[in-house]
Amino acid sequence: MGRRHHVVIIGSGFGGLFAARALEKKNVDVTLVSRTSQHLFQPLLYQVATGILSAGEIAPATREVLRRQKNVQVHLANVTDIDLDNKAVHYRLFDKRMKMSYDSLIVAAGAGQSYFGNDHFARFAPGMKSIDDALELRGRIFGAFERAELTADPAEVERLMTFVVVGAGPTGVEMAGQIAELAYRALPSEFNNFDTRKAKVILLDGAPQMLGTFGDRLSAKAKRTAEHVGIDVRLNSKVVDVDAYGLVVEGPDGKTYRIPAECKIWAAGVQASPLTKTLAEQSGAELDRAGRIMVNPDLTLPNHPEVYVVGDMMSLDGLPGVAQVAIQGGRHAAGLIGDRLIMPTVTRKFEYRDKGSMATISRFRAIVSAGPIRATGWIAWLMWLVVHLFYIIGFKKRLTTLLHWTVSFIGRGRSERAVSVQQVIARAAIEDLGPDYSPLEKHAQRSA
Repeated sequence: MGRRHHVVIIGSGFGGLFAARALEKKNVDVTLVSRTSQHLFQPLLYQVATGILSAGEIAPATREVLRRQKNVQVHLANVTDIDLDNKAVHYRLFDKRMKMSYDSLIVAAGAGQSYFGNDHFARFAPGMKSIDDALELRGRIFGAFERAELTADPAEVERLMTFVVVGAGPTGVEMAGQIAELAYRALPSEFNNFDTRKAKVILLDGAPQMLGTFGDRLSAKAKRTAEHVGIDVRLNSKVVDVDAYGLVVEGPDGKTYRIPAECKIWAAGVQASPLTKTLAEQSGAELDRAGRIMVNPDLTLPNHPEVYVVGDMMSLDGLPGVAQVAIQGGRHAAGLIGDRLIMPTVTRKFEYRDKGSMATISRFRAIVSAGPIRATGWIAWLMWLVVHLFYIIGFKKRLTTLLHWTVSFIGRGRSERAVSVQQVIARAAIEDLGPDYSPLEKHAQRSA
């Protein structure tokens, strides 16, 4: 019996995971390579950062999710290169370097945070793209309250109690809303030396609208709702500098001013995985302004019909970088691979079904835009709950998520507030160690 068709999938996000699951009954062997051991439900990261959910509830282990799928292997490693001519993927885990051949390749490595050429901002304003980001922000947010409790200087208390979220898309709006919930509703009775209700939550964006993709009416409604719950929304405002003690903003009038703030959160802009550059250089494909690679209508790479690019890495017909695009793209790639086992020349255009957009602003307040449906308030919030609960993987995790939502939204509690100093300082410490630092090599030197 000959060797089965081998499919390599890079990434365990929505695109990679749903592609792997769609290949379950295909006559193929699948190897999923990811630099994290879990599938991250990124839209709920802000709830980990604000103490509503645990990391495990939105990031189940990839091996656990795929444990019953006999044709899949999972490798924890970071892909360092793709050799299109030789159909090989190079990857490594610490000091272990590996190489794997493929017959079909699905690249779904996702996207990272974009600081628009100011990557040094990340040291002081973490993004919202990983569990590490969320846990660091949890430490920074709750740590700011703790430090304010021990501070006698009113000006320093005001700085510590000023939270700035950069980016008024769904992630930024939802994060700002939950920080406001913490300060104005959940924590006031827990601190004795200052009033948490005097905290400032500022939402900045360079665009003229908040949640602009929802349309003018819903966008205006969302802004009014955000301001009603205590969020200071500042549009047409561009961040030009960030440091440990605050940030500098260029306002609508072109003048700059400084906001003293301890906790800054970056939720503005994304940039595709560096693998897009690798693929573009070898295939001749073009990259768009966000660094995403322009693919054929069937999601394949130009001149390489065996390579599929899905999710946040691909650029096609102006499709947004949202979970549904990745999910449907992963399933499309898997289906086409299966079809080509029977008829190698078959092709099929990717047809995206837009299931709409939604965002929460605070407890019982959300907006939904789905086809002809335009909803706000309580009804939209219930729709948001149901949809997000549906996409959480595993009955047990749905149950515990629902329990935590009940505690946080109906009550006032935040059950996941454990933080550590390591979570807060890890980013800066790793950066100071430099890109060549290897913990395994240091351990080997000490053991010698």
